[in-house]
Amino acid sequence: MSNRISVAYGDGIGPEIMQACLAIFEAAGAGLEIDPIVIGEKMYASGHSGGISDDDWNTLVRNKVFFKAPITTPQGGGFKSLNVTVRKTLGLYANVRPVRALHPFVHTRHPDMDLVIIRENEEDLYAGIEHRQTNEVYQCLKLMSRPGSEKIIRFAFEYARSAGRKKITCMSKDNIMKLTDGLFHKVFDEVAQEYPDIEADHWIIDIGTAKLADTPEVFDVIVLPNLYGDILSDVAGQIGGSVGLAGSANIGEACAMFEAIHGSAPPLAGKNVANPSGLLMGGVQMLNYLGKNEVAERVENAWLKTLEDGIHTADFHDGTQNRPSVSTTEFRDAVIERLGQKPSQLPVVSYPRDAKRIEVALKPQPTPKRECEGIDIFLFEDNRDPQALGERLEQAAEGSALELIMVTNRGVKVFPHGNPLTFCTDHWRCRFLARDSKADLPPAELLAMQQRLLDAGLDIIKTENLYRFDGQRGYSLGQGQ
Repeated sequence: MSNRISVAYGDGIGPEIMQACLAIFEAAGAGLEIDPIVIGEKMYASGHSGGISDDDWNTLVRNKVFFKAPITTPQGGGFKSLNVTVRKTLGLYANVRPVRALHPFVHTRHPDMDLVIIRENEEDLYAGIEHRQTNEVYQCLKLMSRPGSEKIIRFAFEYARSAGRKKITCMSKDNIMKLTDGLFHKVFDEVAQEYPDIEADHWIIDIGTAKLADTPEVFDVIVLPNLYGDILSDVAGQIGGSVGLAGSANIGEACAMFEAIHGSAPPLAGKNVANPSGLLMGGVQMLNYLGKNEVAERVENAWLKTLEDGIHTADFHDGTQNRPSVSTTEFRDAVIERLGQKPSQLPVVSYPRDAKRIEVALKPQPTPKRECEGIDIFLFEDNRDPQALGERLEQAAEGSALELIMVTNRGVKVFPHGNPLTFCTDHWRCRFLARDSKADLPPAELLAMQQRLLDAGLDIIKTENLYRFDGQRGYSLGQGQ
C-alpha cells in the first residue's frame, strides 16, 4: 500500500497528541507521507455544517487511510457528527476496539481482561433520522438491514479466526425489538454455523453489559449493533484501565479511519498534559492495516515498556509510581527512547508478517414474496379519549376494504378494551388490516383509507404499510394486542 495518509489534528487536545504520535511513528521508521486536512470546530465555525470541506473530502477518498485526532461537534443547532458522517460516507462498517488490562502498571479491578469489541458502524439509531411529529412526541428511526448485519458479523468471525480468538458473543435486545435486533441475532446464529472452530453465544444487552462490567474475562470477541457497541466499548475501555488508553479502527472495503475513542477534552487543550496513548494505539492498528507490522510491534512494545517503567501521564497516574506524572511531550520522548525494547512483565506484542486484510462476501438471499395486508396510520389528536377516537375511526372505515384492529399510544393498545390507567400523549397509531385476510391490498386502497380519515377531520402525520414476506408478518404487534 501507499505510505500516504490523511491526518486531521483535530480540536482541543487533538493537535498535541497527534504531534506526539506522529513523532513516535517517524522515530520508529514508519515512513508515512502526511496530507494534513482541517476538520471539526474550525470548519463548523466557518459555515461548513458538515465540519469538512469538499477539497478535504477529496483528499480522504484519494488516500483511503485517515488518522484522526478527536474533534469537537457543536451541541445542537443542526450540526451532524463528523465521525458518523465519515464512517457512513466512506463505508467504514466495522469498528474494532481492543481492550486489555495492563495490570499491575495501570490500575484495574479486572487484571485478566483481554477482549475485542466489534461494532456495526453505519446503521441502527445512528442513521440519525429523527422527527418531531406532534406537540409532545419525537421519534428516531432504528434502521437495521440484513446486509449490514451480515457484513459486521462475518467480519467479527473472520477477525476472530485471524487473531486466534476462540469465542464470539453477540449482544442484542431482541426480546423487545423482535424485528430489528431479532434480525441481528438471527443472522449471527446463521453465520456462526459456518465457523465451527469458534464458540458462539448470545446475551441480552442489559445483562450482557452487567456481566461485562463485573466479569469481563469471560468474553473474547463481542459483536454488537451500533448504539450498544458505542456504549459497551466505552464501558470496556474504562474498566480495563481508562478510555484514554484505547484506540479504535474503522474498517471498510476500500477505506479505513483510525482514532482514539475519547473526546477532545477542551479544558486540557494547550496544557501539555494530555495522554496520547489512545490515539497511539489507534495508530498501531493503522500501521498493521498498512502492512507495517514490524513498526507496529516496535511502537507498541516501547509503549508497554514505558508503562512498565512507571512513566504515566496525569490521567492514570495513581501515586504508586516512584516518580511524578509526566507531560505529553515527556511521555512521547520516553516511548521514543524505548523503541527497540520490549516489556519484561507485560506480554510482548508480536504481529504476523503475512496477515491479510479481512474481506467479507455476503451470501445471496432469495427475494421474498411481499404482500400488503394493511396500514398503520399515525395521528396527531390532542383529545386524550381513546374510546372516542376509536369510535370515530371505526365509523370512518365503514364500507371500506380495511377494518380498524387497534389504536395504540406509545406502543400500548388503548382501543379496543384499553386500560383506563394507561397514560396517553397526543400521538396515536391506528392499525387497519384488510377485511379479506388473503388480500394483497393495492396502494389505492391505502390512500382511500387515508382520505376517509382526512374527510373525518383527523390529522395524519405518518403512515407505515404492513407487509407479509413469504407469508410471515413483517411488523410487530402492539403491546397488549
